[in-house]
Amino acid sequence: MSRTDDQHIDPRIRQRRESVERSRLQRRLRWVAVAVGVVALVALAVGLLHTSLFEAKVVRVTGGHPNTNEAAILQAAGLAHHPPLISVDPGAAAARVESLPFIASAQVSRQWPDGVTVHVTERVPVTTMATSTTGWATLDGAGRTLAVTTARPDLPILVVHDATGAPVAPAAVGGTVAPAAQPGLTVARTLPLAFSAQVGTVTVAADGTVSLALDSSLVVLLGTVSDLTAKYEDVAAIIAHAPLSGAHTIDVTVPQSPTVGP
Repeated sequence: MSRTDDQHIDPRIRQRRESVERSRLQRRLRWVAVAVGVVALVALAVGLLHTSLFEAKVVRVTGGHPNTNEAAILQAAGLAHHPPLISVDPGAAAARVESLPFIASAQVSRQWPDGVTVHVTERVPVTTMATSTTGWATLDGAGRTLAVTTARPDLPILVVHDATGAPVAPAAVGGTVAPAAQPGLTVARTLPLAFSAQVGTVTVAADGTVSLALDSSLVVLLGTVSDLTAKYEDVAAIIAHAPLSGAHTIDVTVPQSPTVGP
C-alpha cells in the first residue's frame, strides 16, 4: 500500500492498526522481560546452591563397617570437605566408596538442604592365604583380597594348587585370586557352624578336589564341591557320635556313605 493510499484510510482503521501493533510490541517486550527474569532467577538459584548455605554439613555413614573407618569412606565419597550439595553425584560417590577393599556395596543419598547419607555393606572375610612373602591375605567368599597383614588372621587357611600342581598365591588388595581357588572358596564360605571352628586348613588339590585339616589332626576328604550339604552332615555326625580313637581320615567323597580310616 502506497503512502498516498495510506492517507485515504479511515483514521479509525489507522488508529486500530496502530493499537494492534503497540499491543503486539508490548507482548513481545513482556515475554522478553519474563525470559530475562527467569534466567536471572535460575542464575541466582544456582549461585545460592553453590554457597555455604547448601553445603553438605550433615554427613552420616550408616551400615556395618568394622574394617573400614568412617574417614576413609567420606574421603572416597568426596565428602570430607563438605562440598555444595548440588555438586554431590550420588552414583559416582557410591562407586568410589565401593572401590575400597572391604566395601561390598554403597548407597549415597542427598537430603536437602544440607545432608548426605552414605550407607555401606562390608564384605565378609572367610579365609586367609599366605602371600609370596611373609604376609597373610584376608579373602572374602569370592576370592577378593581385602587386606594383607603380617599377623595371621583367625580364619581357615586356604591352600590351592593349580592344574600343574603349582601353588596359587592370593591377588593384591582389591584383586581376585585365580579360578583354581574356587572350590576351596565355595567350601570356606559354606562351612557349617557344627564344625567350622575346628577347620584349620582348606586345601584344593590339582584335580580340584577339596580336603579339610581339622584342629584335632583329622583330615576330611570332601572330594568335589557337589552335594556339600550331605557331606557336611556326614562330617558333623561322625565328629559328634563316631569313635575316632586312632582315626586320621574321614572320607565323605561319596555322600551318606562315609568312611573313617587310619
